[in-house]
Amino acid sequence: MDSEQDPLRSELTVLGERAAALTGQAFARRLEALAGARFGAVNASSVARAFAELQLCLLQNPRHLAWAQARLWRDGLALAQRMLDQGAGAPPPPRPSDRRFADPAWSDEPAFAHLQQSYLLFTRWVADLVEAQGLDTATRRRARFYARQITSAFAPTNFALTNPEALKRAAETEGRSVVDGLRRFVHDLERGDGRLKITRTPEDAFRVGETVAATPGKVVFRNDLIELLHYAPRGERVRKRPLLVVPPWINKYYVLDLQPNNSFVGFALAQGFDVFLISWVNPGVELTDKRFGDYVREGPLAAVEAIERATGESHVNVLGFCIGGVLTASAIAHLAAKDRQRFHSATFLATLFDFTEVGDMAVFIDAEQVTAIEAHTKDSGFLESHHLAEMFAMLRENDLIWSFFVRSYLLGREPPAFDLLFWNDDATRLPAAMLSDYLRGFYLGNAFARPGTLEILDTPLDARRIDIPVYALATVDDHITPWPSCHAATRVLGGPVRFVLGGSGHIAGVVNPPTRQKYGYWTRDEVMTDPDRWLEGATHVQGSWWSDWASWLHARSGDWVPARTPGGGGLPALGDAPGTYVRVKAED
Repeated sequence: MDSEQDPLRSELTVLGERAAALTGQAFARRLEALAGARFGAVNASSVARAFAELQLCLLQNPRHLAWAQARLWRDGLALAQRMLDQGAGAPPPPRPSDRRFADPAWSDEPAFAHLQQSYLLFTRWVADLVEAQGLDTATRRRARFYARQITSAFAPTNFALTNPEALKRAAETEGRSVVDGLRRFVHDLERGDGRLKITRTPEDAFRVGETVAATPGKVVFRNDLIELLHYAPRGERVRKRPLLVVPPWINKYYVLDLQPNNSFVGFALAQGFDVFLISWVNPGVELTDKRFGDYVREGPLAAVEAIERATGESHVNVLGFCIGGVLTASAIAHLAAKDRQRFHSATFLATLFDFTEVGDMAVFIDAEQVTAIEAHTKDSGFLESHHLAEMFAMLRENDLIWSFFVRSYLLGREPPAFDLLFWNDDATRLPAAMLSDYLRGFYLGNAFARPGTLEILDTPLDARRIDIPVYALATVDDHITPWPSCHAATRVLGGPVRFVLGGSGHIAGVVNPPTRQKYGYWTRDEVMTDPDRWLEGATHVQGSWWSDWASWLHARSGDWVPARTPGGGGLPALGDAPGTYVRVKAED
């Protein structure tokens, strides 16, 4: 059919040519990164060395290789026999729990069932090879991680001709899904400027200050690094002691203030707490020399001083999330070293206190790779947001990469409007000096577990000096801050610690409002230094940890006092929440 008579085919041809050109550019850019000519989240020499050491171990241990190969052949023959039996009327193999194979065709249609089972056998064979004896822990982790990336990428679900759902949708839409998918692929290559920047939620699905980060309040203080937000009270009275929230500066603060039905800030206000929150700047090259100590001084320490001017209260309760928790603990320890204290209690959400075991994040952070990051940021002034996004996505590659790849490009569907994904894509940069301090001091130096090895603002960091009441939350499926390493708060800190283990992962387990009745959490009053033994005797509670935390904090927040008006005290309002810093985009 002539292309002029077939607009769909004509559009497909144009898009195909554009996609081929952009894919070539992206591939060339990736090769440059792998060759070391361009910095990338994946360190090529680290990957090559891990697989080279794995190959050497297999050569030195041929019995393991033979065992893995024999297992593959045996299970492959058994699979072939099952397929033959299925053709003779035997029931199909059970459908795996893997969400990639949710379509009924993967078990109901023999060809797809065989393809699926063959792929799963292959992935298990690769996983078997990586477990060869002789590899050190770090090398095995890298080999296991990158082998998983490869097998995940080659899943049959990721290719149009071997994905039954994609084939059915193409037939149902008479090819429109193919064109729509290719258009989205081209769009994401163009917006990534040489890399594939997958659109996980529509870019206009939410608006900062209107549909997310929309809790009313005022900006009452500003410096180079923070805007301090003071939120409007929900009632006529508030608790006397203010609550300061210190979010991470990797991504924007409003993960704690999404929509009204899942806003942690909104929940705290409804409880009657007087909430102040730090909104971090999205730094450019002008802040390249800001160090971790500067973040302590211009972050929580400056905020406490500002809160006292606004309310007259010299002591506050503080809550730190993830790296914001690391910063908060550092600030408390710094004051303790000077025999001063401005914090009455501390809440730590998904905060590492022992960096010995950081899960798969260790793949990206060792001495060699930290040196490479430092060399890159010395020239750029900061670590670009897309490097961080790539690292975090690879930790859960099937959920955060390939599921969206399939939905957008193979099925041609619009991505879902999801507030957490919108927030996740609203990324931030990290200043060079601060990042180096953090990686070397904590990831490599394990400063909390090794008192006196790191100085913060000219005082030695000693977590044992943190003797105020602490509420420490971890989440059981956290892929960024593994919960046993967060549980270390019970043995590293010097004061009483209530440890709570929430369900789900790093974000969903934290942003878990009581109205959803999801996940639940585990508690145990007995303090135990061994996390596994703690969990064995812990009690599972239905509902959200938010309610448990609120009860704990009410007991540490003083009497009820008349509600304070943001901007009406010693600090005049500088503007409305959410302020200006949160609106700055990281256009890398």
